[in-house]
Amino acid sequence: MCEAKKEESRIGVAAVIVEDMDSVREINEALHAFSDLVVGRLGIPYRERGVSVISIILDGDPDRISALTGRLGKIKSVTVKAVMSKK
Repeated sequence: MCEAKKEESRIGVAAVIVEDMDSVREINEALHAFSDLVVGRLGIPYRERGVSVISIILDGDPDRISALTGRLGKIKSVTVKAVMSKK
């Protein structure tokens, strides 16, 4: 990775709540399309509430991180919130 690109890179965390399991295919497609950003992810089904919660660690350009979270947020029955490091 070149120095200029490294300076633009940020670490981020996205919290995803999935309220309808029929959305899982679309979620996985989005994550695959942005797989170069994904450092790791943890998904936990919360059966008592009928939802799944996914935590995704990201590292990349802020615009690409925003593009991924925006794409995830457009999926039916999916809520996403993300935070990024300041540098």
